[in-house]
Amino acid sequence: MQTMSTESARPPHLRATALALVLVGGFCGTAARDLVQNAFPHSASGVPWATFGINLAGAFVLGVLLEGLARSGEDDGRRRRIRLLAGTGFCGAFTTYSALATDTVQLWEVGHRTTAGIAYAAGTVLAGLVCTWLGLMVASRTARGGAR
Repeated sequence: MQTMSTESARPPHLRATALALVLVGGFCGTAARDLVQNAFPHSASGVPWATFGINLAGAFVLGVLLEGLARSGEDDGRRRRIRLLAGTGFCGAFTTYSALATDTVQLWEVGHRTTAGIAYAAGTVLAGLVCTWLGLMVASRTARGGAR
């Protein structure tokens, strides 16, 4: 009878390897987000375009990544490691719901621009859905070799 190692007997979310992949990806995603936000500070109007762009880019990349991985086989082995490192870790830390929420409140408070805050939050969510869908379509077409 074959026995499982302690690492493989644990649920995936409790495995040291999985946690390390998410940690490394998260560190890199946070560093990338910080670089972009420092390179493109808030505009004079107060609109946080860097956060907006980061969240949309992350949604697109996550769509491409997850669709590509799903089309290439089961979520195990190498594909799972890529998903944890690049998807959960990098994209999860690169995109930022907390900055979206904070920036929305700041737009509300700056000159009582409630409409701008609501438009920014709703626009980010809706545009994020579109970017994710576009990412899914890109990965789908790539997997089919660009056939229609």
